[in-house]
Amino acid sequence: MDILPRANDVLNVNPPAGVDEALSLHGSDWLWAVTAIYAVCFLGLLVLCFVAPPSNRVFHYTFTMALLVGTVTYYAQASDLGWSAVEQVNQLSHGSTRQIFYAKYINWVVTFPSLALSLGLLAGVSWTTIISNIFLAWFWVLTYLAAAFTTTNYKWGFFAFGTFAWIILSMSTLNESHESASALGIGRDYRILSGWLNFLWLLYPVAFGLSDGGNLISVTDSFIFFGILDLLMLPVLSFAFVVLGRKWDFGKLNIAFSEYRGHRPGETLIKDDVPEANEIAASS
Repeated sequence: MDILPRANDVLNVNPPAGVDEALSLHGSDWLWAVTAIYAVCFLGLLVLCFVAPPSNRVFHYTFTMALLVGTVTYYAQASDLGWSAVEQVNQLSHGSTRQIFYAKYINWVVTFPSLALSLGLLAGVSWTTIISNIFLAWFWVLTYLAAAFTTTNYKWGFFAFGTFAWIILSMSTLNESHESASALGIGRDYRILSGWLNFLWLLYPVAFGLSDGGNLISVTDSFIFFGILDLLMLPVLSFAFVVLGRKWDFGKLNIAFSEYRGHRPGETLIKDDVPEANEIAASS
């Protein structure tokens, strides 16, 4: 007699039909835990948005949106949704078809560029560098997605292109951007944030090669690997940016983006938290 039946009925409601290598019940439990952590971090950062001055909320907004996307995509994966069955070149003992969760790549296509954008804004590099880094992050994720859905050994060509893009992205965020951040007097904080991010990014090609690329570890094991990496990346860095940002001069960093107060046509615009703008508006 089952006195305490399991509450997780996902695999019965959304069964992985027709797949040899699929998510296990314990894997779904882990993904629900990751979903909960993402949701708590999203709500926590959302609350902090209302505490921080409007001109200091740029990172709050960026990471809040990324955490929301992460919450939804992990919800989909925990529910055994957002996947396709893909034939594997390297079958080994895991079968000929594998669940490839495209929801995971949707998460990364938002998270990776958000982090590249945040580092670029913090370092004060040019917008051309920031846009290039965002493009590289997108290219990296999308080529890995193409590799995951390729059913022949040509998948490793996509993997190579994506990994090369990651190398360029890492060089930009670790070298060029650090020099700019040092000139602004925040080199130490930038090195901590960019170093942590690039250390984690270093492990993503390894995790992909073992899972969606090489089919060497199970779907559940791959989600444990990626889940730990994702948690150490976005939630940790989100709050690291907010905590370290309390001592940054957003005006000196040129990221003190402010909002205009509500006004009617013909009224003078008064900008929040920018005394210079108020003085100019009052004298005109």
